[in-house]
Amino acid sequence: MRGEPSCPRCAGRVRAPGLFSDTWQCDQHGAVHPMQPVLPPSVEALGVAVARSQVPVWLPWPLPVGWLFTGIAHAGDDVSGARATAVACSGPGPLGGFGELVLVAEELGVGLGARYAGLPGPDPGPSVSLYKPADAKVTAAGRPTPMFHVPEAPDDRAVYVGEARGLWIWAIAWPEQSALMMYDELVLTDLRDAGAELGLLPCGAPSPRLLG
Repeated sequence: MRGEPSCPRCAGRVRAPGLFSDTWQCDQHGAVHPMQPVLPPSVEALGVAVARSQVPVWLPWPLPVGWLFTGIAHAGDDVSGARATAVACSGPGPLGGFGELVLVAEELGVGLGARYAGLPGPDPGPSVSLYKPADAKVTAAGRPTPMFHVPEAPDDRAVYVGEARGLWIWAIAWPEQSALMMYDELVLTDLRDAGAELGLLPCGAPSPRLLG
């Protein structure tokens, strides 16, 4: 799971800052916050990512029964810190079978959430309005947070987006039916506030969704 930094929007190669630019550059998308190689699901790796993040690191906590933490990805560099985070978890689906959930927190324009959502991005499209009745609600860092369904997502997943702590929050669930957990009083914790509880996090096998 090691590798070089890539574009958070298209996974293409990026050029490091140099003589002619002080930002990371993607040939297709211009200046970007580079996506770092995906970290394996361990408490130690998560602790490192949490410590350097400038945005929330969202995770359902406590995790639903039988669910495991399965990896973290982030976009940013050593100077600016993480400007987007994506946390994966997986477990029994609400209707049986296996479910997966990726939660993304990001600044405007980073594009990591849209990438996992299967959208051209970098932000939610014009069909998503944050000023209509919510399609679902979660509790994020103790606050009720409206979430809005993104209808343009591919059929193999369900995508919801909202705003928490002044930043985008995305929830992407596979298969689509796994999004039923969004209607079950899902409580999200910013792991930057978790402290010693991080050591209690159960870890599973790495999620291939974070590599997509």
